[in-house]
Amino acid sequence: MSSPRPPHPFHLLSLLLLVVVPLFIVGEIAEDLFEKQRFVFETPLMQMVHAHTTPALLHFSVFLHHLGGPVVMGSVFVLIPVTLWLLRQHYLALFSLVGLGGAVVLNGLMKVFFHRARPELWPRVVVENGPSFPSGHSMFAAALMTVLTVLAWRTPWRWPVLVFGVLYTLSMCFSRLVLGVHYPTDVLAGALAGLAWVYGVYRLIGGREGYRAATAPPTDRFTEYPVGHDVR
Repeated sequence: MSSPRPPHPFHLLSLLLLVVVPLFIVGEIAEDLFEKQRFVFETPLMQMVHAHTTPALLHFSVFLHHLGGPVVMGSVFVLIPVTLWLLRQHYLALFSLVGLGGAVVLNGLMKVFFHRARPELWPRVVVENGPSFPSGHSMFAAALMTVLTVLAWRTPWRWPVLVFGVLYTLSMCFSRLVLGVHYPTDVLAGALAGLAWVYGVYRLIGGREGYRAATAPPTDRFTEYPVGHDVR
């Protein structure tokens, strides 16, 4: 029986950068919130964003608000694992189900636990109820884009998907500040938690080995593209 291969240094680095560091930052923010400490930079930053908000930026932020809402995101979060399951990609279906569904559960639990009030700095153009921390829109955007990046990593679409995912997540995060419905630490913690959760799930349920076994064609012509590793 052959002994298991040691982890590739790149994979250890990806765990550090995509799971450990994000969770550390989220933990630091959560600890300060739990101790009722205030982040003095947040209100001035939000007021600066509001002062420079144009009508076009406001309309775009409202569009992202509806795009990232429960109706659209709920449909997408169900459609992806169901489609993968019907395509007999059972490993990827499980990964996307746990990654996306778990992000929803985790976000809800964190909101209930911290119960942070939303900012009230100016009249809102959208209706948002419930606790503020962490931002659900930001967390779900990061979770969705991480899932899509993992799914596309062993295809020619990996870099376009990655770039689009980063831009989409950043836009969603910024739009929550434009609309005045979240504090900066809400969106930062939400995005980092979504990223860490999904990538952590990916590694826990098999990582590149499970993905390769699920997606490799008979010729296994893509085996040189493990997720998170660039071919030199």
